[in-house]
Amino acid sequence: MAENDDLRRIARKIRADALRATTEAGSGHPGGSLSATDILVTLYWRVLRHDPKNPKWPNRDRFILSKGHAAPALYAVLAERGYFPKAELHNLRLHGSLLQGHPDATRTPGVEVSSGSLGNGLSVSSGIAAAIKIDGSGSRVYCLLGDGECDEGLVWEAAMFAAHRRLDNLTAIVDRNGLQIDGPTEKVVSLEPVADKWRAFNWNVIRVDGHDHAKLLVAFEEAKKTQGRPTVIVANTVKGKGVSFMEGVVGFHGKACTPAELETACKELEG
Repeated sequence: MAENDDLRRIARKIRADALRATTEAGSGHPGGSLSATDILVTLYWRVLRHDPKNPKWPNRDRFILSKGHAAPALYAVLAERGYFPKAELHNLRLHGSLLQGHPDATRTPGVEVSSGSLGNGLSVSSGIAAAIKIDGSGSRVYCLLGDGECDEGLVWEAAMFAAHRRLDNLTAIVDRNGLQIDGPTEKVVSLEPVADKWRAFNWNVIRVDGHDHAKLLVAFEEAKKTQGRPTVIVANTVKGKGVSFMEGVVGFHGKACTPAELETACKELEG
């Protein structure tokens, strides 16, 4: 479909912008930013109810980046959507800039929650979703988790709470790229069978190709229609997606490209 071709084009641009920002900064987390890009693009261009000109619009949907180290991709998305000038991407990780190494809700327009301490995002998202239920605004909450982040016990405490409170306005997305900072998730602390774990916590579970925009859209629509319990989308992804020498390479979890690598990466993404 033509509209999904448009999403693919946008995603390539977001990946290139995130890589430029981390290379210019000389640090950052490009691998997990690239694996999450298609999820973010699908949300911000097709799913979320939001207004870049009014970031605190009361009836907006909320997006929480629990895996806060993927901030470069989120910043590139927010800039492209008009939350702040794209020139700010050159200031990633600079002291005092709008764009810190992890999301800072006190600085960055469009950032709902300061994150980066892994495991906290789903708890905060569950609290926000519960408050929205009380207020009756009809807004939805989306929380993006890393698969390595799911080692944290706090994730599962939040999963119990959200199911108990029947938070059907909450959708969690697990960026299932199979790698974390210390290596493959299944060697560090085995996560599988991840879908069964969430089902055991009484969540609606959808497993999907996290790089297929059409399938992601179907999954998000199913989440909206599900009543009486929260939904988790387990999105199968590739760390470093879109750049051949980065794909599936754990070393790019927290290492920026060199200028020469960036040039090669951008040629691949723009070619």
